[in-house]
Amino acid sequence: MSAKRAAWSPDSWSDLPIKQVPEYPDEKALQEVQQQLATFPPLLFAGEARDLKKRLADVAEGRRFLLQGGDCAESFAEHGPDHIRDFLRVFLQMAVVLTYAGGSPVVKVGRLAGQFAKPRSKPMETRGDVELPSYRGDIINGMEFTEEARIPDPNRMLHAYRQAAATANLIRAFVLGGYADLERVHQWNMSFVQDSPQGHRYEELAHNITESLSFMRAIGISADNTPQLRQTHFFTSHEALLLGYEQALTRLDSTSGEWYATSGHMVWVGDRTRQPDHAHIEYVRGIKNPIGLKCGPSLEADELLQLIDIINPENEPGRLTLISRFGAGNVEKHLPKLLRAVKREGRKVVWACDPMHGNTISSESGYKTRPFDRILSEVQEFFSVHRAEGTHPGGIHVEMTGDNVTECTGGAVAISDAELSNRYHTHCDPRLNADQSLELAFLVAELMQKERESNAGSFPAIATA
Repeated sequence: MSAKRAAWSPDSWSDLPIKQVPEYPDEKALQEVQQQLATFPPLLFAGEARDLKKRLADVAEGRRFLLQGGDCAESFAEHGPDHIRDFLRVFLQMAVVLTYAGGSPVVKVGRLAGQFAKPRSKPMETRGDVELPSYRGDIINGMEFTEEARIPDPNRMLHAYRQAAATANLIRAFVLGGYADLERVHQWNMSFVQDSPQGHRYEELAHNITESLSFMRAIGISADNTPQLRQTHFFTSHEALLLGYEQALTRLDSTSGEWYATSGHMVWVGDRTRQPDHAHIEYVRGIKNPIGLKCGPSLEADELLQLIDIINPENEPGRLTLISRFGAGNVEKHLPKLLRAVKREGRKVVWACDPMHGNTISSESGYKTRPFDRILSEVQEFFSVHRAEGTHPGGIHVEMTGDNVTECTGGAVAISDAELSNRYHTHCDPRLNADQSLELAFLVAELMQKERESNAGSFPAIATA
């Protein structure tokens, strides 16, 4: 299919049908902002994206595991250093648990430093007798239910760029400056185990990690002499939804002569915008970043193979991550046919599970929420289907925060419907809080241990993180 397509350029998407993008009332202002963005420094270097692709290639072969997570939609209001630090802390805790359980390094990819735009199920929102354009993320319009706030404003792209740059710089400082010290992260996990109502379930795993660290100290391996124990690699990702913004930050790499999106190391196309002949697929086929593709219940095997041929015609490992999102109870209905088709055709992809988007419900109290048991159930089904099909469950993709919010029900702390209003802070979709995120990591670790035992010797682990 890709051979019949016209030559690609950063703006070749603009002549094709497109969904989930706003109509800006001032076209001249929009062009001026995009031209200004095109003169700004890139948010990352092409070599960093290539590094991520190499690591994802190892995920595809079962030698690493992908942990991708972060905000449903970043907000301009939640941008303090404490917010970013708390997210990173929980994310690192999750990664340590998964690394030990899987016996292989975890590829850490955050949904941040660019996750500002959101697709919506309806273009308009109605409250009472008032109908206004839907909130589409802070990069486009405001969350306030007023006519003025809901007007798409191109200047928000400039704000988003500056916030993304500041976030990325702070993350780099944290992960390279000692905040990711393995000993420190494990102590945080021990505190979680001690305080969690279900902590006894995780004690054995936590104790085993403690023993491993003690052994390393005994033979002289420490953060002082081993950089891998105090530093880590961390990559950014977001949905490439607002293509005018993405195009402005698409740059020609001088070392390779190839085009890269410099807005994030990895970008993905959502389930609502993955039409093979539409603008979003056209844009991502030409950039050399690792690409994610959300796979929902409506995706058939033939269309998936067509999309793979368009996005990854060279069948390059690490290029494409397929992120399934079916909902608990629906994985066995939809995933096997996709796995079989991809396996039959020899396509090299990463399979990741998004257990969030298929499990969103409206609670009795009126809040949009996600039950923890349904999130866990979808992950369990994901692992089970892969085991049955002889394929590799490569990772998870979750919406989460390091804050103590009450947006998803259930978990060990057992957040009830009535408690959702206590700290319901999300600008869009409900997120796992810090405790729920860590609990999920320990439970996924149990699945990974079973997977490791069943495939003993099949997948050689990589020694370095």
